[in-house]
Amino acid sequence: MPLIGALIDNFNDNITGPDWGNAYGGVTETGGRARVPCTTGYAGYQTGYAYTLASSSVYLQIPIVPALSTATTEAIACMMILSGTAGTRLGFVINAVGGLLRCKSEVGYYDPASVDITYNGTTHKWLRITETAGNILWDTSPDGTTWTNRRTLATPAWVASAVDTLALDLFCHRDAGTSDFAEYDNVNTLSNGAVYTGTAAATAESAATATGIYVAVGSAAAVAESDAAATSRVVATATASALGEVDANAVAAGADLSDVDVHVGAPRSGWAVSTPWK
Repeated sequence: MPLIGALIDNFNDNITGPDWGNAYGGVTETGGRARVPCTTGYAGYQTGYAYTLASSSVYLQIPIVPALSTATTEAIACMMILSGTAGTRLGFVINAVGGLLRCKSEVGYYDPASVDITYNGTTHKWLRITETAGNILWDTSPDGTTWTNRRTLATPAWVASAVDTLALDLFCHRDAGTSDFAEYDNVNTLSNGAVYTGTAAATAESAATATGIYVAVGSAAAVAESDAAATSRVVATATASALGEVDANAVAAGADLSDVDVHVGAPRSGWAVSTPWK
């Protein structure tokens, strides 16, 4: 299986895909994001234990985090890399209680040296964990491009030795208060890949690279149509007297009459006619 940097998902298909085979707690993909309930239980988008962090990196966006409500210890949204040993893990914890972003490397679910900073939903919207040159880096970004390091720690032995046995868990929990959710997005990608469908009102049909075709009928009122790669032209239907004179009222003002043909029909009863019908 691949490095954890090869895990890519922008959640735009609104389907919990096979990469998240260990998802739990009623998670969904909604509106192009992974939505994780934050309740007094636990819920999370979790991959299988199939990845390697050594010499790799994982980043993502957390645009929505749980509200405090009446929680007293935890109302959390987490991004954690799990080892095969319960409670041995590292990553980020956003906790509405205290308004903290915590950079953690835990053994037995505990890190006495956790680096905690005041959480800012704009500055810390993007989170990244990297293993490089024998160190783990915790970085944050407002836009997924410009990163600020928040903690650096010598790589724990379990990270170096765990090949194809780590999982990524995006989970939430609260100890009390109104149930809500966090949303996660753009795992290892800056491309949201969205498709937008719009509507438009028009008074004419249209096609690519079209120019107008004007048709003047009788009173010279024009109706605009268009078709692909068409060039502008005027078609005039004119009325004529028996002497074959063009009725000026039938032609649009300013129209080019150089290619207008006047067709004179047979006389009707009651007409005064002369040559050639006389």
